[in-house]
Amino acid sequence: MTVPPDDLLLAGLATGDADLSAAFVRRFQHKVFGVALAVLGDARQAEDVAQQAFERAWRHAAVFDPRRGSVGAWLVTITHNLAVDAVRARRAEPVDPGVLEALLEPGDGTPEGDVLRSESAAEVHRALRTLPPEQGRAVVLAAFRGMTAREIAAAEGIPLGTAKGRIRGAMQRLAVALDPSGRTP
Repeated sequence: MTVPPDDLLLAGLATGDADLSAAFVRRFQHKVFGVALAVLGDARQAEDVAQQAFERAWRHAAVFDPRRGSVGAWLVTITHNLAVDAVRARRAEPVDPGVLEALLEPGDGTPEGDVLRSESAAEVHRALRTLPPEQGRAVVLAAFRGMTAREIAAAEGIPLGTAKGRIRGAMQRLAVALDPSGRTP
């Protein structure tokens, strides 16, 4: 049995094909949940965000443009944006960027720890380590603290354009590092 390509699964999701939709969710569920959990740090909220990400993919499947990147990268971006919105909405205790390493280290046998040990978390960990330090700080502040580019600029003492450039550069590098096809978004 051949494995259908991602774009065919997305098309099946858009048209409501039950088999292709289920295959789409199975293919991306771990990655989507892992991204949501990495940003939110809460399994229940990560489940909600993952569900919202699949719903948004279903509603917007028709506007997916394969020239801008892979289906997986598109879905991860949707998930990340929803998770950051959830962080901003709750404005809970911010996560200190200095504890990023602890968040990405293998877990302690809890369900959250098991997810962090997953292949997706390891991929993200490796990709984050490849970033220049200033880009790494910018993306951590944006993703884990839910800070805007303006807030990052103020915190880092840099111009707003520089903060935006660091975030954009980091996200582009992460997208390339996390996309096995090697296409750029």
